[in-house]
Amino acid sequence: MATTISNLLPVDLRRPALLFQHQHSTGQRRWLSTPNGAASTLRSRPCELPQQHRRGSRHHALPSASTTTTTSSSVVGDMERGSLAEQSGRSDGQLTARWQELHGSKNWEGLLDPIDTVLRGELIRYGEFAQACYDGFDYDRFSRYCGTCRYPPATFFRDVGLDGVGYEVTRYLYATSNARLPNFTDYKHKSDDPDARLWSETASFIGFVAVSSDEETARIGRRDVAVAWRGTVTRLEWLADLTAIPKPVSQFGIPCPDPAVKVESGFAELYTGKDTGCRWCRYSAREQALAEVRRLVELYHARGEEVSVTVTGHSLGSALAMLSAFDVAETGANVSTDGKKAPVCVFSYSGPRVGNTRFKDRFERDLGVKALRIINVHDKVPTVPGVFFYMLDEKFIPEPILRAADALGLAVVYEHLGVELALDHKVSPFLKDTLNPGCYHNLEAHLHLLDGYQGRAQPFQLCGRDPALVNKAADFLRDDHMVPPEWRQDENKGMVRAEDGRWVLPKRHREVHQHPEDIEQHLQQLGLIAN
Repeated sequence: MATTISNLLPVDLRRPALLFQHQHSTGQRRWLSTPNGAASTLRSRPCELPQQHRRGSRHHALPSASTTTTTSSSVVGDMERGSLAEQSGRSDGQLTARWQELHGSKNWEGLLDPIDTVLRGELIRYGEFAQACYDGFDYDRFSRYCGTCRYPPATFFRDVGLDGVGYEVTRYLYATSNARLPNFTDYKHKSDDPDARLWSETASFIGFVAVSSDEETARIGRRDVAVAWRGTVTRLEWLADLTAIPKPVSQFGIPCPDPAVKVESGFAELYTGKDTGCRWCRYSAREQALAEVRRLVELYHARGEEVSVTVTGHSLGSALAMLSAFDVAETGANVSTDGKKAPVCVFSYSGPRVGNTRFKDRFERDLGVKALRIINVHDKVPTVPGVFFYMLDEKFIPEPILRAADALGLAVVYEHLGVELALDHKVSPFLKDTLNPGCYHNLEAHLHLLDGYQGRAQPFQLCGRDPALVNKAADFLRDDHMVPPEWRQDENKGMVRAEDGRWVLPKRHREVHQHPEDIEQHLQQLGLIAN
C-alpha cells in the first residue's frame, strides 16, 4: 500500500530544495491562461468554484507549475497550512478555543457535513505530514543512501516544501521486520568503498516525531506532539501488507490485558520488529516512537502546558498510526509522572483495517483514542482485510453477527476504527477518468479532494490548494491542465558533474542519528525494558 485539505502555495514554493535549482524567484506570480487570454487565479475567491472549473467546461485554468513568487515567512506559514487564516476560518482564536473539538473530543459531530473550514485546514496539515514522509524518503536503488531520509531533521520541513509549518522534527523513526528478507537491491553493498555501506540492508526511514514550536503552540492552543508514518515502499513493507493473519496484540509486547484483542500480524511485525545488529533498528519503531512521545509529554507537562498527541499516516502508515496511537494510550506514554494525560487522536488517510472487534472496543471505548479516517470511495485499500476470508465488507454484516463470529472464532473479522469521512474523486472536475487504482489511492489526490469537499451533495469548490500537486507522483489530472505526470524529481536525477568532467551521484553530508541517550530511561518508565 502506498498514498483528504488546503494549500495556497504554488508548486515552486512547495518543492524540495533539490528541485529546479536553476530557477530563481522573480517576484511575480504567473498563471496558465484560458484560450481567450483571461488569467486565472484560484486564490482570489477561496472556496468558490470559478465557472471555467465546472465539470463539462472544456477549459480549466490552473496555476502554472513554473510559478514563482516571493512571500514573507509569516504569510508563507499560513499559506503552507492551507488557505489564508482569515479566509479559511483558521484564525488563532478559533483554533485556540476549539482544538479539543477538532481533535475529536465529540467525535467530530456536526463538523463533517458540511465540513468545518477549520477542521479542513487541520486535516490538510496532518495529511501533509504523512506526504512529507514520502517526499523525504530516498528509495533510489543506485543511491548509497537508499533507505534513509534525504534531509536532516533540523531542515526537514523546509526541504520538503513545508517551511513555516510551525513544527520541529525531534527524531526520525526507522523500521525493520523480524522477517529476514533483503529490503533493498544489493547494488550499493557490492562496493569496496566503506561509504557505500553506510546504510542497513533491512532498516528504512518510515516516519518522524515532531513538536509544535512556541509560536505555533500559541496559535493552536496547546503543545502538539505529532507522529507521522509513511506508506508502503520497500519489500519488507509489502510483506507486512500481505500478512493478514490476526494475532493477539499482546504477542507483540503491547501490554493489553485482553488476550482477545487481535491485530493484523504483518503490520504489528513491522511496528515491533528490531535488529540488534543494526544501529538504526536496535530499537523497534515502536520503542523509538513511544520513548520520544513520552519524553515530549513529560517535558511539556512539567512546564504546565496542555499537550496533545496527534498521529497520522497514509495506507500502511495509517495502519501504523492506529497501532501506535493504541500503544501510546495502552502503555501510558501520553501520561506524565504527575498524572496529567494528553489526549490521543489519529488522522488516517486511505488506511486498511487493522484489528478485530475487540481491538475496536479497546481502542475507542476503553482507551478513549479518537480516529478520523479519510477515504476515497473508489479506493480498494480501505476495504481490506475484510470478513470471512477477507472478502466481505463489515458494512454489509450486522454488528451482532460480526461480534459472534469473532468471539466464537468462526471467521477472521476485521473492523474499521473511529469516524469515516468518505470522498469521491469523480466529483472533482480536475481529475480524469482512469482505471489506475494507484490514482484512487494517491495521498495528494486525497488532499485535493479534501480541499474541494464542502459536504455531501454539495458542489466541489477549491479552497486554495494547488491542483498541480496531484500529479506530483501520479498521472491523475486531466490532460487539458497541461501538468506533466509524476513531475517531482531531482534535476538530472541527482547526477552532478565532478571536477574531472564525469557525471556521478554525489556523496552528501550525512548526519548519523544515534538513538537518544535517554531512550532506555523512558522505556524503563513505561515498563517496556527492565532496569
